[in-house]
Amino acid sequence: MNYSGPLAILTTLFFMWGSLTSLNDVLIPYVQHVFKIELAASMLIQTAFFSAYFVFSIPAAKIIDWIGYKRAIVVGLFTMVIACLGFFPAAKIPSFPFFLVALILLATGITILQVAANPYVAVLGKPQTASSRLNLTQAFNSLGTTIFPWIGAHLILRTTAVAMGQSASQAADAVIRLYVYFFATALTLLAIGIGLSKLPKMESAGHHIGEKISDSVWRHPNLVFGAIGIFVYVGGEVAIGSSIANYLALDNIGGFLSAAAIPDAAARYRAALGEAAKYISLYWMGAMIGRFIGSALLQKIKPGKLLAFAAMMAGLLVTTSVLTSGHVAMWSILSVGLFNSIMFPCIFTMGIAELGPLTGDGSGILNMAIVGGAVIPWIVGKTGDLINHHYYPGMIQGETSWGQGIHYALIAAAFCYLYILFFAVSGSKPNSERNSKA
Repeated sequence: MNYSGPLAILTTLFFMWGSLTSLNDVLIPYVQHVFKIELAASMLIQTAFFSAYFVFSIPAAKIIDWIGYKRAIVVGLFTMVIACLGFFPAAKIPSFPFFLVALILLATGITILQVAANPYVAVLGKPQTASSRLNLTQAFNSLGTTIFPWIGAHLILRTTAVAMGQSASQAADAVIRLYVYFFATALTLLAIGIGLSKLPKMESAGHHIGEKISDSVWRHPNLVFGAIGIFVYVGGEVAIGSSIANYLALDNIGGFLSAAAIPDAAARYRAALGEAAKYISLYWMGAMIGRFIGSALLQKIKPGKLLAFAAMMAGLLVTTSVLTSGHVAMWSILSVGLFNSIMFPCIFTMGIAELGPLTGDGSGILNMAIVGGAVIPWIVGKTGDLINHHYYPGMIQGETSWGQGIHYALIAAAFCYLYILFFAVSGSKPNSERNSKA
């Protein structure tokens, strides 16, 4: 059976939620400037966003059981539309709590899409090439994460880099143009299109309410270890992406502006943020390129072996960046995206291996684990703040982000990749493989 049509439709979903998720990296330095808040407080952008995955993943799986995969996708898209409209009052007031509420609602819609679309892609074809298919759709997710940080940095952060004196209303207009005018319209059209399209049913990867199943997701260690793998992978990836603007804006990392041009360190740092934020696109571009390459490699190489190699390389690059400075540190951290690329699809498909009718519930658990994106970036931000306060006690509220704290705090991501290496080598083995060696 030819699944190219359904895969094309689902790939569009991956692109849209990738675009919206990556804009959080631009919102972080934006809210630092508008609301005069520190690193850890600004990371609440990611905490609010990714907490929704933990809260709503299991309900999303139940929604799929009730109304099916296709209708659940439409519900998720319209939830995202409502969230995008919520950015209008958040930016106009402006109100940081309103931003957080809009982001929670946006992530709720994306959670429903994730829980529905990831296993959908996994079963649309041969099981042996599930990782390859999911990798390919994730590559288009990365296309969105490559394009929109650059657009966001140009539209939103130019108010910081080009004209520090511009009004809050001018900054707000850029946010509204992106979320309210563009994304709300595009998501509405996509929801209508999917509602009218014909997508195949997923009987083999779902079950109906009341149906008894003589199995449990907790009897599959690969799912449990996979959930922890998703937690640390998303946490590490998001922590790096969220920190790139603040990290590269440091004099001894990006070096975008000289002390002669702007003598005041804090002013120089704020002026460099707009330029530094554009490099977020390169980080996600690496993930996109890696996913296209990975999609081809996974046709020939077992997911576990490729995942182990990627985890080792990512860990080494993070460690190199933390221990060095200048362009070595800069390009080391940006290169991590290339090796992040195949991690999610590999961990996901190995995590739901051999779940059968429990695939939907397993997907819900794995998507709950995306809450790592809420926890680990905040830990990194808080650690950065503590280091900054210790070494720069003279800093005042809202100015601590330009210290070296974020440089050293990113070592947390290296430990994340160390666990992923364990999962690739041992934790990912399904029951058939475990029992055969017992």
